[in-house]
Amino acid sequence: MDSIVLDVPGQPVPQPRPRFSSRGGGRTYTPAKHPIHVYRQAITLMARASGKRFDGPTQLEVDAVFQRPPSHWRKHDLKPDAPAWPRGDGDNVLKAVADALTDAGIWPDDDQVVDWRIKKRYAARNELPRTVIRIARAT
Repeated sequence: MDSIVLDVPGQPVPQPRPRFSSRGGGRTYTPAKHPIHVYRQAITLMARASGKRFDGPTQLEVDAVFQRPPSHWRKHDLKPDAPAWPRGDGDNVLKAVADALTDAGIWPDDDQVVDWRIKKRYAARNELPRTVIRIARAT
């Protein structure tokens, strides 16, 4: 089966909602300093380096591993009231990943993805945040 796995280091970043400006007749934009730009660029560079391209029905699976804020921890363990899962919509992380893969030329358009999966969780105490991306031909 033709597939690739990309392990992108760093905090996953959900695609933000667009901002609106009425200047120049109106436009939508994402602020230039938003971390989504660096996140998508990292995914794009790794995907291009793979040299793979997928045409036809495709599966996309994303494991988003977020770093816990320091406020969730006590000295030796997790606070009892610490959230069990990260905030933020998983579908927005998935959108950021899919758009970056389109920019990388992994596929002509993400409309060919017929099986989408997203898992999100907090990293363990000594685990680094990352995004694991699995792309395969759909069966």
